[in-house]
Amino acid sequence: MTLRFASLRPICLLLVLAVAGTGCTSLKNMFSKDEDSLEGVPVEQLYAVARESMEGGNWNGAEQKYQRLVAQYPYGPYTEQALMEIAYAQFKSGKHEEAISSIDRFIRTYPTHRNTVYMYYLRGLVNSSRDTVFLQRVWRLDPSRRDLATPQQAYNDFSIVADRYPNSRYAADARQRMVALRNVFARHEIETALYYLRRGAYVAAIDRAEYLLETYPQSMYQNDAVALMAEAYTQLGNEALAADARRVLELNAPQHPWLDGDWPDYPSSIRKLNPFASEKSAIDND
Repeated sequence: MTLRFASLRPICLLLVLAVAGTGCTSLKNMFSKDEDSLEGVPVEQLYAVARESMEGGNWNGAEQKYQRLVAQYPYGPYTEQALMEIAYAQFKSGKHEEAISSIDRFIRTYPTHRNTVYMYYLRGLVNSSRDTVFLQRVWRLDPSRRDLATPQQAYNDFSIVADRYPNSRYAADARQRMVALRNVFARHEIETALYYLRRGAYVAAIDRAEYLLETYPQSMYQNDAVALMAEAYTQLGNEALAADARRVLELNAPQHPWLDGDWPDYPSSIRKLNPFASEKSAIDND
């Protein structure tokens, strides 16, 4: 009985492999059939099919169909539009590196295209969304504490839109995003200055605060920079400069917590041990 069962085992294994192979072949044929259905389709119809996937939020499907259009019709207005749609679909599906590559290729190929401004704007959006975006949304991570290379690239992209195409439909939004990014950069500087302040490196703290005021004027952290300078000068015993900083702060931000001795408000050591706590800084007083 045992020998008979053992002799049937290879046959069963072959049957399983045959069924699995048939299933894979059927699945492959199904996708091949879907691709073949688009073979030779007029460019207008192929674009409409891809557009339908895009409007339905099927970003991967839309990307594949637009790529099929470009492969079949490498030249013409539909192809140019499809290249832009590919970049947007890649952006929406989180393929940031591929989106940047598609955008750069379009700009190199069509530097004077009427929609080149949109591609610069889209590149800014992509660069703004790269690097730990999911973690920032879930755990409220402070973007100023992350690597600022891609935010700086995003700022440069939006700057191109605002400077080269000031009358375009994207210029106003690009300027607003530049302001938001400048605040991220300014926060990075004040965080660094506070780090020096807490460790008694008062001169280094003052240097970073002055750099913030010179490089990012009118940022939302300019009053914090003045408060930090007042605190650092006080700790250094320079009463004259500390008094000057206090007067400036009283004039521009009379409700600033430093004037009441409540700033900087460093987070507790216990909070730092909680891996699920959102990042709280000394400048967060909520």
